[in-house]
Amino acid sequence: MDSLEKRRGRVTNMVRVLANSPAAVNAFFSFNAAMAASSISGDLRERIAIAIAQANDCKTCLAAHTAFGREEGVPADELDAARRASSVNPTYEALLRFAIAAYELNGKLDDVGLAELRALGVSDSAMLDVLATVYINAFTNAVNHLAQTDADYPVPERLVQA
Repeated sequence: MDSLEKRRGRVTNMVRVLANSPAAVNAFFSFNAAMAASSISGDLRERIAIAIAQANDCKTCLAAHTAFGREEGVPADELDAARRASSVNPTYEALLRFAIAAYELNGKLDDVGLAELRALGVSDSAMLDVLATVYINAFTNAVNHLAQTDADYPVPERLVQA
């Protein structure tokens, strides 16, 4: 946790909750360290985290990943768009829609969605990295709901559907 505090300037409330289980907190840190070397960018991982937090109504994760997305250089309008699984970048939008569909359908996607991703040049590695990002974020959403974790960052305003 010391390295997290040095990197982010604090240990988040969610990490403090996870620290109640050494196995869970170690798994969380190991998973995130591995994903830092994934085939998808940090800004895309944050957009996916935002989309999943929005889908799960996890205000704690939505607040954190909006702040982390800003740190990754994601423009404010794109942070808002991620909440709707949308982006001005067609590949990012397809991957965000894929992330939400994979989450909602528990990975049971149709061939049409996969064909769209392949037509955009998305590799199998990237698809798997998106899935991994989806499910680590679903886990942290569940942790925050279970623990009723207070947000460490400002919670974005209610989303107005476009």
